[in-house]
Order: sequence, then structure tokens, then C-alpha cells
Amino acid sequence: MTKKYQIASAAVKVFQEKGIENTKVSDIVKEAGVAQGTFYLYYPSKLSVMPVIAEEMVMKMLGEIERQVPGKATFAEQLEQVVNIVFKLTSEYRDVFALVYAGLASTKYLQSWETIYAPYYDWMSEFLSKAKASGNISELIHPEQSAVLLIGLIESAAEQLYLYSHAGDQAAELKKKEVTEFAARALGMGSCK
Repeated sequence: MTKKYQIASAAVKVFQEKGIENTKVSDIVKEAGVAQGTFYLYYPSKLSVMPVIAEEMVMKMLGEIERQVPGKATFAEQLEQVVNIVFKLTSEYRDVFALVYAGLASTKYLQSWETIYAPYYDWMSEFLSKAKASGNISELIHPEQSAVLLIGLIESAAEQLYLYSHAGDQAAELKKKEVTEFAARALGMGSCK
């Protein structure tokens, strides 16, 4: 792990313990085991760590999707698996996602969101392009635009469930089914059931 990511990882832990407002750079460097000057080589402020944390979460999400979505499955099965992965990771890392959203929303770094998400958008766009080419989704779908909308839909539903309401397993299963069904219909697949 590079120093940059070591510091970001330490920042997550300290932000979770103390909150964003109460965290000082000295707390982060102590947790990271680096000198304060090393922190400033990579980050101009404690909030400037947020985009790196967000990037790490996006890459974790994308990595899990690439590993777990079976290439030989039907498009409907793959879509369902993507939804399951996003919900699972949002549940597991709810504190980190909450920190990232709070931290990015309170800084000038919110504008970097689209850049952070670019690899995820690219993967989803390719996923949809393949489905369109094989006739699994409507030929009217614009893969690049639909990729952004689909990711937004799935993540928003997962965040509502795990960041705002902390609902149980039964509610999670229902929400995942509804999101998958809604996405399938929006993509012109009909029902996934």
C-alpha cells in the first residue's frame, strides 16, 4: 500500500471514530504512522482525502462486480448480480459511504465525482453495449447515458436502505427485486421474473 492510500485508510478510521469535524490532521498521521509533512506531500487538507477514499470505494465496487458477475450468465442474471453486489458492499461499508458523501458534499471536491466514477461508468456502458448488440435490451438505449442512470438507481436504492433506514433482510430482498425489475423494464427487457 502506498503512503497516499495508507493515509487515506487511516483517515477513514479516524473519521469514523471522531467524526469529520473533530478530526485533525495530527490524528490521521498518528493513525497512519507517518509524519505530518508526509501527509501534506499528498493532501493539502483533511478533506482533500475524501476523493481518494471515494475512488477506493468505487474501485472496490467495480472489482467485485468484475470478479463476481459471470460472463456466461444471461443478461438478466448478470444485472441481478450487479444489484446484489452493490447492495452487499453498501451494507458492509455503510459508514465509509456515509463519510465520503458527507465529506465530499462539504468541500470543493464534489466536482471530482464524475471523474472518480468514470471507470465504473465505462464498465456499465460496455455491459449495456454488449446487451444491446445481442438484442437483450432495447435498441433505443443509449449505453453511456443509461450507464450513469442505472448506477445512480442501484446505488441510491442501496443507500436509502442502508445509510438512511437500516432496514432488515426482508426489506433488502424486496428492494433488490424491485430495483432489478425496474431496471429491466427501463432497459426494455420486460420482466426479470
